[in-house]
Formats: sequence, structure tokens, C-alpha cells
Amino acid sequence: MTDIDTAVATAHASGNAATDKFKTARVSCDTSPERAGAIYRDVLNALGEIIHRHEVTYDEYRVLKQWVIDVGEYGEWPLWLDVFVEHQVEDVNYSRNGLTGTKGSIEGPYYVPDAPRLPAVCTLPMREQDRRATPLVFSGRVTDLDGRGLAGATVELWHADEDGYYSQFAPDIPEWNLRGTIVCDDDGRYEITTIQPAPYQIPHDGPTGWFIESHGGHPWRPAHLHLMVKAPGRLPITTQLYFRGGDWVETDVATAVKPDLVLDPVRGVDGVGRVAYDFALDPAQ
Repeated sequence: MTDIDTAVATAHASGNAATDKFKTARVSCDTSPERAGAIYRDVLNALGEIIHRHEVTYDEYRVLKQWVIDVGEYGEWPLWLDVFVEHQVEDVNYSRNGLTGTKGSIEGPYYVPDAPRLPAVCTLPMREQDRRATPLVFSGRVTDLDGRGLAGATVELWHADEDGYYSQFAPDIPEWNLRGTIVCDDDGRYEITTIQPAPYQIPHDGPTGWFIESHGGHPWRPAHLHLMVKAPGRLPITTQLYFRGGDWVETDVATAVKPDLVLDPVRGVDGVGRVAYDFALDPAQ
């Protein structure tokens, strides 16, 4: 049993849950020793340059060392790296591969694979209390770069509830709440009924929060939808979609908002928000 089963949604509990999820499968890559050495040297040289430029004191160095230890002990490395580093890695990989389809964004620490498969027109699993939140209908198509619909496409969607919490990372929420893998129709179309997610603060009662507080930052992320979109013969994309005019869109703590990924929802007289978005996938390379 993890801390998240029995505790409130603290940074420690959420961090440990994210770390446990990440550790379920060891990861590796085929980086050569030469490339690894070049990266390591540049990292250390850049760190050394910063130390000399700012004349870092021994007290500051010892605080850094203690903070690094605390991040590990709180299980917050997935959280800290995904918030402050991942957007740079994602941006480099999009540009390096010369992609022209829908832009990606960070995956973040709250992805869980194998969400239940749902039909092209569906409602995400949700609690009765979620049904009293502001409804949102999210629709569109998955296409190739020429706008042709892709049969066999899937749209995996997950997002926070109206209180800013994710299932499997906060207590007392059903396992697959507000998560699903939507199987598009033969023209790549989908229509998903869900709820309007809320902005939320990343867990900040632990070392990640101390880091933010130390330089006068804030821990807020704007409301967003997480998506992983796939189709046979196409490069998958992982991205996030935001809502124009929402709080923190301009100052996202994770620096993950891109103009192409901001939605313009329209709310009808029935109170339902509706928004459409098409995903264009690059060919597999």
C-alpha cells in the first residue's frame, strides 16, 4: 500500500505514487559511450560555469546537496523533472525530427497506460459528483498531414477533476476516473463527453515546492487536457490542450503552453462547453 492509499494528496504521497509508477518498467536507450560522455561533460561544464558566474558559496552548495537528497527521499524526481525539464526535451525532439503535424507537449508525471477502451462517441468514466461539474464535449478528427481521416486511430485522454486531482494519484478516486482510450471511427472522428478540468497547483509541500518558493515562483498549472494520439503507420504524439482566457495560461509553472495548443470553447445555452480539435499525425519514420 502506498502513501496515496491512506493519506491526503500531499506532495510526498503524490511524488511516491509517480515514482512507483515510473519504476514499474526499467527504461534504457542505445546512447553510445561517446555521446553519453559528451552530454555529461557539457552538463558539468555548464554547472561549473553557473557556479563561477554566481560565485556560489559553500552554504549554498550544502543547501543544494540537502535539497537533492530530499527530492529523492520524497520521491519527487519524476515531478520535478517533468515540470521543469521535460518541455525542453519535447521541444528539441519535435524540431530535430522535422515534424509538421500537431505539436506535442509534456506527458507529465500522471500518465497511466492501458486506460479502458471506449467507442468513438463516449463519456469518460466519472463519479456522480463529477457529473455535477461543468460538462465539456471534446470532438474532432485524427488525420494525416493532408487532412484524410485515419482509421484505427486512438485518442487517449486523461485530466484532473474540478478540484485539480488525478485518479491513481489522490485518495478516494476510482482507478480510471476521467481516463480513457477512445477508438475513433473509420474517418478518424471522435466525440468525448467529460467535464471541464480545473487549474491546479502541482504538489508543493515538499522539495519541489521549496524550490519554487525559494525564487518567488508559483506552483500553478492552467486547466488542461492530456492526450496521447496514435494511428497505424503514424508517429504518435503526446500533447496537452489548454483553454483560452484561463488562469495561469500565460505563466504556467511547467512552461508547457504553446499558442497552437490553446482551445476556444463555446458554451451553449444548455451550459455545456463544446470544443473541437483535429490532430494531424506525421508518417512513421
